Amino acid sequence: MAELQTPSEASQISTNGVIQEKAESQIAPATNGTEEADLFSDSLISPSVKASLQEVGYTIRPLRRSDYKTGYLDCLRVLTTVGEPSAQAFTERYDFISSQKETYYILVICDSTSRVVGTGAVIVERKFIHNMGLVGHIEDIAVDKNQQGKKLGLRIIQALDHVAENVGCYKCILDCSEANEGFYVKCGFKRAGLEMAHYY
Repeated sequence: MAELQTPSEASQISTNGVIQEKAESQIAPATNGTEEADLFSDSLISPSVKASLQEVGYTIRPLRRSDYKTGYLDCLRVLTTVGEPSAQAFTERYDFISSQKETYYILVICDSTSRVVGTGAVIVERKFIHNMGLVGHIEDIAVDKNQQGKKLGLRIIQALDHVAENVGCYKCILDCSEANEGFYVKCGFKRAGLEMAHYY
C-alpha cells in the first residue's frame, strides 16, 4: 500500500510557525447549543466543504460524545471490525482522546436525520525534524454503504486536509490500497513510498 503526501509540503514547511500561531485560537472545543462540547473547534472545518454538503442535505462537524447513539460506530464497521464497546467504554475513550489537546481531529458527516453517515480523522504527530514540525496522519475514512457514490469521502478528505493545514502541519499523509490510489490522487495526494506493517 502506498503512503501519500500533499505536493505542497515544501511551501508549508516555511510557514509552519505562522500557521501554528494562527491555529492556537481555533483549537478549543466549542459547545453546540446543547451544552455538549465538540471534540475540537468547528471553526477549523473548511467553510467551502460545509457549504457543499449543506447544498445536498448533509452537515459536517467534529465528533461528539453523544455520537455513540448516532451511528458513529456503525459507520466505522464499513471500514473494519469494531467490536461491541459499551457506552461507558466509548465515553472513556472519547474523554481520553479529548484530553490529548491539539492531537485528534475526528469529523463526522450527518444526514438530515442527524445520523452519522461518514467519518474520518487526522491525527497530528509532533516531530523534531523540519523545525519542530507537525505531520497530519489521515485515518479511518468510512462512508455508510447506502451513502457511497455521493462524494462524501471526497468531502471528508478535503475537510481533514484543511484542518491539518490550519493547525500547522507541513504535510498530511495516509495509507491506502492500490485500488483506492486513484481516489486519493483526485483529492490532491500523490504516491510517496510503501507502507509496511507488523501486526500483533
